Amino acid sequence: MTRPVLLDCDPGIDDMIAILTAVASPEVELVGVTTVGGNVGIDTTTRNALDVLALAGRADIPVARGADRPYLRTLDNRAESVHGGNGLGGVTLPTSGAGPVEATALELMVETVRAATEPVTLVATGPLTNVAHLFAVYPEVASRLARLVVMGGSIGAGNRTPAAEFNIWADPEAAYRVLTEPGLPRPVPTTLVGLDVTYRTAYRPDDLDRLRSAGTVAALCADALEYYLAAYRRDIGMDVVPLHDPLVMAEAIRPGLVTAEPAYVEVDTTVGPSRGNTLVDLRGVRNQPTAEVGVDVDVPSALEFITSRLENYARR
Repeated sequence: MTRPVLLDCDPGIDDMIAILTAVASPEVELVGVTTVGGNVGIDTTTRNALDVLALAGRADIPVARGADRPYLRTLDNRAESVHGGNGLGGVTLPTSGAGPVEATALELMVETVRAATEPVTLVATGPLTNVAHLFAVYPEVASRLARLVVMGGSIGAGNRTPAAEFNIWADPEAAYRVLTEPGLPRPVPTTLVGLDVTYRTAYRPDDLDRLRSAGTVAALCADALEYYLAAYRRDIGMDVVPLHDPLVMAEAIRPGLVTAEPAYVEVDTTVGPSRGNTLVDLRGVRNQPTAEVGVDVDVPSALEFITSRLENYARR
């Protein structure tokens, strides 16, 4: 029996690959996609989600538009320099004939979780604004989730600031609501997959060559990732391209690719230089764990899992 997965995302190059990975995985059924403003604005993330699903042959999967701005502060500095103005590294996808559903992201989340015959796994690969709304407004619904898998945070240094990873930095108050004080009737098993493991799960240039030889869909991914790679070379001198969001989706589909340990996660919501920092206490001395945090990853298996799913599109 396939497990239902709901994806909350801000496509984004790596979100695109996370969507394609989910659709190509027979272990799960992608039952819906909700969008949030993050890498680019909400109009673009929503259009990208629709177009990626159409590319995957699943324009029937509902897409719902969510929040464009954080809980408390305007997000005036997004990630176009990394993802490009269109969010997909300049790659142009055929325009989907579908549009977003009338329901908001929050409404689609609630409807999907309530209607599911099996508990839903929620995967979040963007700022946590929509997820925090679910936790705050419908805690009894959120508590029915089978699992929450989040791309965000870091035990060590950040990538948006020295202290903070982008998704958490973009809406720290929402992240605090989800990761530090969930406030749910029943704790939801939560896995935080941060930079400590996503930076290690990276394609080299020759991996992109493999994708280019694997059909139209994989080749489009390679072109988008080439843009991503150029940004990493320019900004931090890396000659590999991390697969942040695809690793999170892979872990949701095949639990155990990421080794995680229970930890108390304190999200810094101050306005100082550590805003958006995830202080991860693996010792559990003073506070009860709020999540499991990724500390290691089976890199070869994770990369092969993602690559093989993208190659599946050439066999359809």
